[in-house]
Amino acid sequence: MANTSINIDSSMLELFVVELESHTRTLERGLLGLENNSSSHIYESLMRAAHSIKGAARIIGLNKAVELAHEMEDIFEYSRKSGEKVSENKIQILLECNDFYSSLLNFPVDDIPAALDNSADKIESLIKKLKKSEVQPSNLNGSNKNTNGSSKKQASTAKSEPVRTAFKRTSDKLNIDNALLELFKNEIFTNCKILTDKLIDSDGKFNKGAIDDLQRAAHSIKGASRIVGIEESVEISGRLEIIFDRIKSGHDEKLNLTALSKSVNYLSSMPDGNIQELAAYFLSLDMDSIIAEFQNQIINSGENKVEIIDLDSVMNVVTEKQPEINTESEIQSKDDIHNLPEFVEKQVPSEKKEERFVRVLSENLNKLLGLTGEILVQTKSLKPFSKEMQKIKIGLLELNSFKEQIYQELFQEGISEDINQKFQESSKQLDYILSTIIKYIENFENFSRRLEMTSDRLYNEAVETRMKPFSEGIIGFPRFVRDVSKQLGKKAELEIRGESTKVDRDILEKLESPLNHLVRNAIDHGLESTDERISAGKSETGKIILEARHSSGMLLISISDDGKGINLDSLRNSIVERGFSSKEMAADLSPSELYDFLFLPGFSTRQEVTEISGRGVGLDVVFSMVNEVGGVIKIDSEFGKGTIFQLQLPLTLSVIRTMLVEISGEPYAIPLSRIDRVLSLNHNDIKSVESMQYLEYNGENIGIVDARQIFGLSKGKVGKEKYQVVILSDHINRYGLAIDRLVSQPDLVVMQLDKKLGRIPNISAGAILEDGTPVLMIDVEDVVRSIDRITKTGEINRVAQLSDKAKKKSLHILVVDDSLTVREVERKLLENKGYHVTVAVDGIDGWNTLHRDKFDMIISDIDMPRMNGIEMVKRIKSDVKFREIPVMIVSYKDREDDRKKGLDAGANYYLTKSSFHDDTMLDAVYDLIGKP
Repeated sequence: MANTSINIDSSMLELFVVELESHTRTLERGLLGLENNSSSHIYESLMRAAHSIKGAARIIGLNKAVELAHEMEDIFEYSRKSGEKVSENKIQILLECNDFYSSLLNFPVDDIPAALDNSADKIESLIKKLKKSEVQPSNLNGSNKNTNGSSKKQASTAKSEPVRTAFKRTSDKLNIDNALLELFKNEIFTNCKILTDKLIDSDGKFNKGAIDDLQRAAHSIKGASRIVGIEESVEISGRLEIIFDRIKSGHDEKLNLTALSKSVNYLSSMPDGNIQELAAYFLSLDMDSIIAEFQNQIINSGENKVEIIDLDSVMNVVTEKQPEINTESEIQSKDDIHNLPEFVEKQVPSEKKEERFVRVLSENLNKLLGLTGEILVQTKSLKPFSKEMQKIKIGLLELNSFKEQIYQELFQEGISEDINQKFQESSKQLDYILSTIIKYIENFENFSRRLEMTSDRLYNEAVETRMKPFSEGIIGFPRFVRDVSKQLGKKAELEIRGESTKVDRDILEKLESPLNHLVRNAIDHGLESTDERISAGKSETGKIILEARHSSGMLLISISDDGKGINLDSLRNSIVERGFSSKEMAADLSPSELYDFLFLPGFSTRQEVTEISGRGVGLDVVFSMVNEVGGVIKIDSEFGKGTIFQLQLPLTLSVIRTMLVEISGEPYAIPLSRIDRVLSLNHNDIKSVESMQYLEYNGENIGIVDARQIFGLSKGKVGKEKYQVVILSDHINRYGLAIDRLVSQPDLVVMQLDKKLGRIPNISAGAILEDGTPVLMIDVEDVVRSIDRITKTGEINRVAQLSDKAKKKSLHILVVDDSLTVREVERKLLENKGYHVTVAVDGIDGWNTLHRDKFDMIISDIDMPRMNGIEMVKRIKSDVKFREIPVMIVSYKDREDDRKKGLDAGANYYLTKSSFHDDTMLDAVYDLIGKP
């Protein structure tokens, strides 16, 4: 039983939400995969996800969530061991369980415990379903009849769609609070936009390339609708999800695009009113007709073709719910048809879709983008106003309550009729003010939401004006490859992928020279001669692939070749020969560290200088460009197989993802891509040599300078227990910048400073936070140069001064656990007692971390990916350098056999994770290494 003395603070709940979001995705992918594949690998993944949810919930005392996850884990474990496949019915129930966990993500973090308590009956119902050995099947329409004439059709349906229960209509009276209603409407509007925009591709066919987004949007609508109890929306979105899932699974489908578009339109036409208006709208839908249309969707035609519909039928579908629109007189421009399905726009006659080009100065476009960025930021700054108005409402309610109390007390003493009348009038006035404010708040929130959506669209359109297809920046590359390869007597073929990928025009202009160098490098250094390739069993023509794509909000450009790859031994020798490192240090460098030397100015692996290469220029040009725009470049190579250079660049230079930090009470933004590492240090981590303070990280001594000194701000208090340090570099020098605290990681719209201010040292630009606060953006290159100047003069303010408390012995503990929640609980528990704690995410990470620092003790879980706890303990105890370090295993497994395995492996203690809730774990730590 959880100890009630442990409070569930918001930070722990936020960590739980992070884990829940990750593991529910794993569960959904795995459960859908079980329908076609029952490999043990899938079951292990499902078991680990359910086990992690159970562990994370248990550690913070969410017992209701623990029970359901435990039942799910038992099913996966039984199926894995017995080899018995989970039935379709059981998979459907498990998906419902996962939908329940996903629904928790819609609640504010602090409301999750209450939401679980309120869902106790639902949880019990799901657990009972899971415990049943089998669920009686029913067909899609809810009928259990199975006549001879329909048996074949039902069998076909069972293969096409998961078994569903009978459809139940929404009640005409629903009881949902306004906050949840607004969340539901936002969810519907956002995901319907995804369905509308991505359902049809540019050729008027079903957009299979966006199947993941379509499936996710339908699933989100289904989950949100189920929470508020709108069954019609659940039914429509659920059937859409099934269709998208089958297409994703590789089934050939013949799709009725008219019906699909019509279904999406039913959802997107939802009124923006109260819950009763929503219920009335969905009750008005002819669900029998809608379901009948879905029945004809999934047909295994084997032709893998899409049904194309004519424009008239599409327009009828779109305008069915909007008879007031006159399509001939009112749909005049591209903007008017913006909200229609994309395939409608594609089939509008060309003379009505004519677009004209206008000349606009690049500077004007930049100003326009800057202004739309400001509008976007200012729009988001409206959110605090809503909270303030809520406070005013609460204050008025309290004021009204005080007035009533005063009135009751005065009434008992006896008051005149005149005063009594004034009290009655004031009550009416307050009631009127309250009702007005409540209505005003509701209207304001609706206005704020719509304004934010509009400003988002405006900004996206403005950004689009800066974009060009990738192909425009590489027009001459095929010819370039042909000429260079001929000059070198080699055969090379260039393949370009992602030619239509949109790239910011400023980035595209900067890319030409770096890509030129990389492609030239691939031909000269990468590809072998024709004879060498034939001897190696390769085709005589080498292949170079140049690819551009968008991924996770970044522009990824890769240049790969199938040549000889990078010889690490040869690279090490070149590094030593050119004096960049000693032989001993070079021998210990990892491949990624060795690759970094390739970007140094003047470095080349060639002994002789040719017209093509050998001068030591090229890759440093690439690095400079990538560094300038806030990107990252990575190298991956396999000797004898080939090399890949990957450039990770921002989609646009107008918006930068940053780390917001506080220095002497003022906010500063640092481009996230320019930060090497962020460290939290104790006094003992900061070492001194004369006036310079430094830290040791990955075998490197990194100097630390107080950010206040760099920016000329007042000194902070000395003798702190914790120091936040941001590691910055310009590829030549690397330093640690000590700041007061980390704030957040916002995406900021870059605003150029007024030229009248001139050059401001260490500052590159400005920005505005969502709450309207101005913030300065740090120029990393200039800051590193400033630190370098200060260190050379020796006039450095000390970052850390030891206090009496810091002079005590610091005991260092390594915590190894794959659960983020468990790691944080253990870390906080130990750090609150004065220990210095480092964490690792699994056995391999723990083993590697053990080599990088000195530890007084290790605490480890058992069940972890890559290397489990038992294997890690055995490896530690067999190594003469680490065998004396005491090891404690803390696991959910409480069987005697598991305990014996842990102790036999060499662990000094074996505890269960229930020990977090009392002093058992801390007592064991004290016993092994003492108190700090």
